[in-house]
Amino acid sequence: MAAKFFGQFLLEQGLIHRDQLLAALDIQRASNPILGELAQARGMLDASQAQTINEQQRREDRRFGDIAQALGLLTAAQVDELLAQQKAQRKLFGEILVEQGMLGRDQVEQALQAQLAERDDAVQALELGVAGHPMGEVLGAAIGTCNKLFPRILRTRCQYSSLVQSPADLAHCAVSGHVRVDAEPPLLIGMACDQATMTNIASAYMLIPVAECDEALAQDALGELINVLMGYVVKDVLAEDARYRASPPDFGTPVDLLLARGTHPLAVSMISELGPFVLLVSR
Repeated sequence: MAAKFFGQFLLEQGLIHRDQLLAALDIQRASNPILGELAQARGMLDASQAQTINEQQRREDRRFGDIAQALGLLTAAQVDELLAQQKAQRKLFGEILVEQGMLGRDQVEQALQAQLAERDDAVQALELGVAGHPMGEVLGAAIGTCNKLFPRILRTRCQYSSLVQSPADLAHCAVSGHVRVDAEPPLLIGMACDQATMTNIASAYMLIPVAECDEALAQDALGELINVLMGYVVKDVLAEDARYRASPPDFGTPVDLLLARGTHPLAVSMISELGPFVLLVSR
């Protein structure tokens, strides 16, 4: 059982077709601009100031508005105003489908209940699969960090899909990067995906067109993201005064070998609007 985004679930159920999915996603993205875009449109920030805040978000687990206030670029009242505007403009995916005449409201509500039940089953399978596992806490921290980092840094959603249980779950992972953390106890944190997902992640991370991301540049960007992920996970799972040293990102070992060689390995499939990827942890 795998958790899916609502649009993917509808597509697999045959309730909408791919063109409708893409059109609805475009409408949803347009209805949910990020705070930096809203602030620039209203003349509260210029592009350089918004970029400064975005770059600081890559390093800190803080919201855009909080950083903007700390830097003296926006007031609390301005942030509240922007958040209210963002909330007022935001449209749910199901609402868009109904507005565009793609599905009826009853169809959306019934499908949503089925999708939520499927997601709950997938989450329960994860909980049972990692219950009592030595790396369960680390994996939970890694999943939670990805769920926060993707919207803040890559401006896209990300969520857990399913527990990796066989080599077939890794078949699409042509790219595999990891960081080893010399600590007590040691950690390995990595991500694996296909080439297209790596390029999409790099494009979103560096705010450049996909066409400008060659393989080397995309790998560097994915390595930086893994480093950021590692930093947050270490902060969550190691003692506050713990000393550690992290190695540079390594892309030389396939994900199946990482799992085979690791101590107490755990891996999960994740989904994002940039493509699927596998998140892995071990000792």
